Amino acid sequence: MQKQKKISGVFAGKLASRFVVLIVVLLVVALCALATAGGAAAASDKKTAGAALAQRLDAVLNKAVAEGRIVGAVVMVARQGQVVYARAVGMADAEKSTPMSPDTRFRLASMSKPITSAAALALAEKGMIALDDPVTRWIPSFTPALAGKADPVITVRHLLTHTAGLSYGFSEPPDGPMALAEVSDGLDDPPITLEENIWRLATVPLYYEPGTDWKYSLAIDVLGEVVSRAGGDNLPNVVQQLVTGPLGMTRTGFMADDPDLLAAPYVWANGKTHRMGETEIVPNAVSATRFQPGRALDEQAFPSAGAGMVGTAADYLKFLEAVRENGGSILKPDTAKAMTADQVCPILSQRLSVTAGKTNEVVAPGWGFGFGGAVLLRPEKAEYPGGQNTWSWSGAYGSHFFMDRANGISFVALTNTTPTGMAGPFAVDLARAVYGKK
Repeated sequence: MQKQKKISGVFAGKLASRFVVLIVVLLVVALCALATAGGAAAASDKKTAGAALAQRLDAVLNKAVAEGRIVGAVVMVARQGQVVYARAVGMADAEKSTPMSPDTRFRLASMSKPITSAAALALAEKGMIALDDPVTRWIPSFTPALAGKADPVITVRHLLTHTAGLSYGFSEPPDGPMALAEVSDGLDDPPITLEENIWRLATVPLYYEPGTDWKYSLAIDVLGEVVSRAGGDNLPNVVQQLVTGPLGMTRTGFMADDPDLLAAPYVWANGKTHRMGETEIVPNAVSATRFQPGRALDEQAFPSAGAGMVGTAADYLKFLEAVRENGGSILKPDTAKAMTADQVCPILSQRLSVTAGKTNEVVAPGWGFGFGGAVLLRPEKAEYPGGQNTWSWSGAYGSHFFMDRANGISFVALTNTTPTGMAGPFAVDLARAVYGKK
């Protein structure tokens, strides 16, 4: 009887163990089912959100093309490292009936500036230049004068932040000193070298003492010559070695790699669009911008660090994502964060504070300036709900970008129509569509 009880106890123990195992298995199955259901629900929500984003962006793009405000565009959006929207719309060349495609090359104009700025910062990380180096260390002849004052010192940092006292010809009267010195803004195609253009610029008096104000300028073209000399090669090669090469931006450079894929340029004016001529003078609020789009195909054109690059939307998105993801393979995390942090207002705070309402509004209401682009400091004043330190810039041929690290968003819109693709209602409507806000 005792033996039978012992056997029964063992059997009961085994049965209990099996029961426990069965309960555990059932729990695991239930949890897996819940996880699968949760994953399916999340995937469904993601798909729904993606469809809503596409619907909003498509509506903005379709309207702009239908109204003729842009001839064509390629727009891409990445969220948390994943491309969630990519579309080519309209025509790359209306006269040839060539549709836009993801491979279309665009004249990047001033969207060249962030790439050149990244190259300069990469050289600084390597100890090959210092941000507080005087520019004369690299370009001894670059000594523009300041009326009534001793020779000013312009540093690499001043160039990077547009606080050097320089200007652009298109932002001054047609008979201004830049025009009289025949300085190129980098959008036309004079038969001169980069060195010659910088020499001409050096003959123009500075507009203010370096480090005391902000003015959009040819500073990045000067920076390009510094990058070239410090890097020990021509500017296109140094940029390729430090930025575009490591990121696999194989379709981006200082001239179009495939003429057949280069978008034709257009101008929206007086309520309609027309194709740019060989030389196109486009009026602006102060003066006019001189375009010679053929420079993108001219092997002899000097490499304008501030306005001369050509590339694709997919390539540019790689660059934005590298900066967003703490520098990727091109910059250290602290440097990448510095690009998208205000570098100007702290320097100019004492001067700006005496100008009512101008503090933290160097570029536009709510925007300061980092390295290579504007930085959103007061989101409540922006025209779209970007996060703190959203980084943004545009290009005169009709392009713009923003990178919002706080919300994990990188956005690029390359169009072939100026000025509508660069700024204004179209650009704002696209940004609002990304965030789902009106």
